[in-house]
Amino acid sequence: MKTGIFFTGSGPLLILTSYDSLTDPRLIERLKAKRIEKFIACEVPENVVKERYGVHYDVIMGDLRQEDDLRVLDYDGHHVFYNFSFKEMGKPAYYEP
Repeated sequence: MKTGIFFTGSGPLLILTSYDSLTDPRLIERLKAKRIEKFIACEVPENVVKERYGVHYDVIMGDLRQEDDLRVLDYDGHHVFYNFSFKEMGKPAYYEP
C-alpha cells in the first residue's frame, strides 16, 4: 500500500493506492481519467496517515481493493498541505506527459 500527496494544478490531494509506486503507469492512467495529467507526488508514511485520519482512513481502506486501485483520502488541499511536514514527505516524483 502506498500513500502519497499529489500536488496538482488544483491543489494537493492525499491518495491511497495499491500500486507499487506513485508513478506506476496504471496509476497514471487512472489519474488521467480523473483529469490529473501532471503532478508532483511525495510518499508519506502510511502509519502517520492512519494516525492523522483515524476512522476516515479505516473507512477508505475498507473500500480499497488490494489490487490496481486508488482512493482519494483527502481532497481539501489546505488540510492536506498543512497536515504533513516536509520532513515527513519522501523524495518527490515528477510526472508530466
